[in-house]
Amino acid sequence: MFFLQKNDMVYTSRFQELLSQYRFGKQVKLTNSGVSIQHLKFKSHACFDSPVEKPKSKKSRQWFFLNKIKENKSFQYPVFLPAQTKKTNQAILMLHGLNERNWNKYLSWAEYLCQHSGKAVILFPIAHHMNRSPVSWTNPRLLENILNIRRANTGNDRSLSFANVVLSERLSRHPELFYKSGRQSYDDIIRLLQEIKAGKHTLFYKNAQIDVFAYSIGALLAQTLFLTNPEQFFSDSRLFMFCGGSIFNAMQGTSRSIMDKLSFDTLFAFYQTGNWAETYTPVEGDPARQAFYSMLTPDNDKDTRISKFEKLSSRIKGISLAADVVIPYEGVIQALGENCSSQTVELLDFPFRYTHENPFPVNRNIDSHAVDLSFQRVFDSAVEFLT
Repeated sequence: MFFLQKNDMVYTSRFQELLSQYRFGKQVKLTNSGVSIQHLKFKSHACFDSPVEKPKSKKSRQWFFLNKIKENKSFQYPVFLPAQTKKTNQAILMLHGLNERNWNKYLSWAEYLCQHSGKAVILFPIAHHMNRSPVSWTNPRLLENILNIRRANTGNDRSLSFANVVLSERLSRHPELFYKSGRQSYDDIIRLLQEIKAGKHTLFYKNAQIDVFAYSIGALLAQTLFLTNPEQFFSDSRLFMFCGGSIFNAMQGTSRSIMDKLSFDTLFAFYQTGNWAETYTPVEGDPARQAFYSMLTPDNDKDTRISKFEKLSSRIKGISLAADVVIPYEGVIQALGENCSSQTVELLDFPFRYTHENPFPVNRNIDSHAVDLSFQRVFDSAVEFLT
């Protein structure tokens, strides 16, 4: 438990205000903060699309396995800019969680970071997530048949839901997509930073400083980037992890918001063996693949991984939550090592009911003042570290 002094930020009410103001793809100036939001176009050049499967009918289970999903190839991403800023030399790259389809949860997070750090905040979508997935993946009418079939095949598993059925079906049938989507995201971020560092981005000056705020599975992607440091882009960058940073085999992804039990069990088994390497074998000497491998179990390249994290310890900070069962604190210790984690990661608990997927709940049954203070505790820490 922790104790805070009240300040002016009212997260719970601001959450609703931002939902009413934000329009994806539109330029917006947020009231009461002066923060503006712009959307930039991006085209992915990475080639890690889904397996080719032709749907037998509109109701067929294969309809979301189509190859070369166009939304995943060409998309937009939002950038939050401080008031009166048209171009800047500092940014925070924000990486989100698994199986998310909209930016609603992150609007307050990005605005707070932007307003209090004075830095731009880039919300970059992971491959096949957010607006990089077809709208049909969230359409209950189209998903009903899939849900019923899967429910029958899994014995009416209570962890199955409309929210997680697409990811559950995709990963249980093709668990290699977890790595492929992550690898495409990794390559896309490198391409984005190439554009920024070269001075070719409309919102950033050449060689702009890029730090990272990573939540949930986004932290695994960020850790891979920091372990490999492609083109030395992250040599001076800082990484703040919230509810993230665990070794893979300590994660518990079964959730009605993420994936069902069958899917997680399949995924877990697949990456504890050599199957994923046999399914996708990139060129030898691939540092991204090696870093991902080292994050799968505590013993994979343990000495090298922990040594690298210890060298990075002055540029890493994290906050884990005691009630987080999806990304447990013990898994973070296993990933970073005891020395690095004790220096960099803080374990907190909130005085209200929360989950990994919803750390700052906004509803009538929650003490909104306690949620506001908890939000400030986490994001003031992030602002202090990333500024």
